[in-house]
Amino acid sequence: MSGYLVHDGDASVKDQLYLVRPGFHNSGAGPLYCGDSLPVERMLSFFPQLRTLLDVHYMDFPRPRAALVDLIGEDNQGLPVLILADGRQIQDGRNHTQSRAGKRFLCDEGGIRRYLSSQYGMPEAS
Repeated sequence: MSGYLVHDGDASVKDQLYLVRPGFHNSGAGPLYCGDSLPVERMLSFFPQLRTLLDVHYMDFPRPRAALVDLIGEDNQGLPVLILADGRQIQDGRNHTQSRAGKRFLCDEGGIRRYLSSQYGMPEAS
């Protein structure tokens, strides 16, 4: 794992990544996967050490997604979403977070991937 930034294993300081569980059905169509979650999932497969540095949660497709509603509000239950650990200092100024109920989060796959690259020392997409 040389060259990669390593954080301690304390779950209370981990970023929380939420993705759609693949293989869902929607309006009679399926099984399906989320096109926005896929690039983030691909990054996790390229750099599996991220799975130990983050808490990764898979959610079912139907709304409401109670866990997200409780954390960041009903208007912010789209996926993927990355909720930053309390006190996390962002390394890359291109990442602009939203905030709700004291939680900062990113809710676009490009921003999430850029954050993972800069925050955890992973390569960036070309």
